Amino acid sequence: MRRPLVAGNWKMHGTRASVAELLDGLRRLAVPNGVEVAVLPPFLFIDQALNALAGSSIAIGAQNCAEEARQGALTGEIAASQLADAGCAWVLVGHSERRLIIGERDEQVIRKFAATQSVGLRPMLCVGETLEQREAGKTLEIVGQQLACVIESLGVAVFERAVVAYEPVWAIGTGLTATPQQAQEVHAAIRAQLAAEDAEVAQAVRILYGGSVKAANAAELFGMPDIDGGLIGGASLNADEFGAICCAAGS
Repeated sequence: MRRPLVAGNWKMHGTRASVAELLDGLRRLAVPNGVEVAVLPPFLFIDQALNALAGSSIAIGAQNCAEEARQGALTGEIAASQLADAGCAWVLVGHSERRLIIGERDEQVIRKFAATQSVGLRPMLCVGETLEQREAGKTLEIVGQQLACVIESLGVAVFERAVVAYEPVWAIGTGLTATPQQAQEVHAAIRAQLAAEDAEVAQAVRILYGGSVKAANAAELFGMPDIDGGLIGGASLNADEFGAICCAAGS
């Protein structure tokens, strides 16, 4: 039985005051026992989140890391080893905004995935297609390629210590959401691709859905057999809404 995971990606949002208010709300959440919860603040607020949520069951992660695992002369970057030292547990790798806006290539995603695991952190590998790619019928091809590059470079066993997050680019922050059936089709394909390499790894790996998830649609999405929780964007900035999504994952 895969334990559901709900992770909140705060993206480039927050001030010290608004983050303090959000963290206060998160501290008060009654998180279901069977659900794992994590939040991914901007780098600037990681320490604030770690201090505020100390003693709670909510883990802290980062939205990105450098390709180099260790400290060094790389101005403006943060090493996975520094994130581990700070107390993080997770690192988001390959988010579509970094792939499409920042221009990260598969080779960089692979190195960041490996760097994260080399210091004991767990990567959340993001995969997903654009609207143009979906309309061209290339969804499974694109997602398959994004997953295959990691498998081919690092081996399928790395997914014993990782999570996959399917986020259709056209549904991120747009208010559009893949139907539960559309999401399930892609999640099942991801699991099948992993199973072709190692059935045991495939059965155990958690595959999250992300893309305009909110309390109103979470239960239906999470009810699909291959959807093991969510990577939540805008809704994670509201403690009550995020809490309701966590409860949906526990039901």
